[in-house]
Amino acid sequence: MNFLALTPMETEALRLSLWVSLWAVAGSLAPGIAAAWALARLDFPGKSLVDGLLHLPLVLPPVVMGYLLLILFGRRGVVGEWLYETLGVAFAFDWKGAALAAAVMAFPLLVRAVRLSVETVDRGLESAARTLGAGPVRVFFTVTLPLTVPGILAGVILAFARSLGEFGATITFVSNIRGETQTLPLALYTLTQVPDGETGAMRLCLVAVAVAMAALVSSELLARRFAARMKG
Repeated sequence: MNFLALTPMETEALRLSLWVSLWAVAGSLAPGIAAAWALARLDFPGKSLVDGLLHLPLVLPPVVMGYLLLILFGRRGVVGEWLYETLGVAFAFDWKGAALAAAVMAFPLLVRAVRLSVETVDRGLESAARTLGAGPVRVFFTVTLPLTVPGILAGVILAFARSLGEFGATITFVSNIRGETQTLPLALYTLTQVPDGETGAMRLCLVAVAVAMAALVSSELLARRFAARMKG
């Protein structure tokens, strides 16, 4: 068998990982931008606490976050039971749960990158737009948001890469079910636990490195292209 040829199980895991990562990033993008803007531009009681809570997944063990998600969004969880009985939506032991776990773990990286970008935007430009009659919403979408695009791109790529590599929270929250929740890291772990699985594990390791590098290179190219367009 060709070393580079993926088995059906490996192909399945790669496809599911990409799908889960895309949904994780798509679901957290708008809340991430809103949270980053609020932390960069607003002063409100408890701001430090909110900031700490948003960045908690960076310092807590992923297994702890997975357990907390299970308590909240499991079939008998505080929120999960209502979602399942009312809307028929289940997160535990489902790919949607894997996307939720990945989004939670990647959210702080997205917020941090966007927040740093928002803080570099010249407030004088925003003030000038307001003096010309633009309201706060229009200023955000026509001035702040376009100038924040490089940070958003960086945050999206970081969040995507983090989602692609998520393991601890995922296996704790949704288990390791082939074809349903077995993402690329979980499949790699499974291959390391079975006889003669080293070849497949190495293959998935190389695939993970290749996908991550492709994402980083794409991010750099997009950022350069955007910067050139802004200068023009």
